[in-house]
Amino acid sequence: MHPGPRQLLQERFAALTSDLESWFTEAREHTRREFAEQLNQSVRRLRLADDPDELCTTLADSAARFASGALLFRIVDSAARNPRVEIPLADAPALRAAAEGNDPVVALAAPAEVSAPLVELLGHDASARAHIFPVPFREGVGALVYTWGVVQSPAVELLAQVAAAVWAAMPEPKAEPEPVPEPVAELVTIAPAPPAPAAAAKPASKWSELPSAEQQIHLRAQRFARVHIAEIRLQHADAVKSGRARRNIYDALRQPIDSAREVFHAQFFQCPSMVDYLDLELTRTLANEDPELLGQSYPGPLI
Repeated sequence: MHPGPRQLLQERFAALTSDLESWFTEAREHTRREFAEQLNQSVRRLRLADDPDELCTTLADSAARFASGALLFRIVDSAARNPRVEIPLADAPALRAAAEGNDPVVALAAPAEVSAPLVELLGHDASARAHIFPVPFREGVGALVYTWGVVQSPAVELLAQVAAAVWAAMPEPKAEPEPVPEPVAELVTIAPAPPAPAAAAKPASKWSELPSAEQQIHLRAQRFARVHIAEIRLQHADAVKSGRARRNIYDALRQPIDSAREVFHAQFFQCPSMVDYLDLELTRTLANEDPELLGQSYPGPLI
């Protein structure tokens, strides 16, 4: 006896429902894995930060992955400061509550709560809500992560806590030494004969001999190398493993390595004393201190 139209319809509906449930389950699992990977990568980037400025920049970028929008404010002299806007805490009760209470705050993104300049800057509508996460530092709050729209609050709060821990572990900046007063000139001085001019000035070969501005360029270059090689290791973990096994890491990761080398050269090799920190980091992090693992096709340090 052949099944009737109603039975056929019920069987097809049951099969379709089963397929839909399977697809939804697979999509949820994929979303969870992607979410976990993004969160893990963001935490690792925060841990690589070398100073508060880099840490805050990384935190703002990471928070934006888990919200419709994000701004980071440094708390200085009772004001929330961002390169785009400065908000006195007295004019923004929601920001002040997060800074003083050291707890996340959810508030209406209205002028009376977050200040008129911030509402105007971000174009908040009347129904918008702001999620504000403090970043504790020492005895107070060093920064606020201001997010809006769709916000994955647990993730952003976790990032703020990780940033606070990294910030607390950073060494305090050394105080600038007081300038040594110049000796009072004698009434009568007899200057020694000037030395013979050197044929050519030798380039500085020690860190202490480099000008302060040049030292800062070296520090930025080192941070660039660490962050970019860490990102390559995270984003291309399988290719790194395969390249090590086959002793041809460069061939396995030619595109991201060449891209990083090009940017590094353009940004930092205008400095006459520059070192190829990218090559050093490639060898240390990806090749486990064995240059031969990079492969015979690797072009070597930048010149």
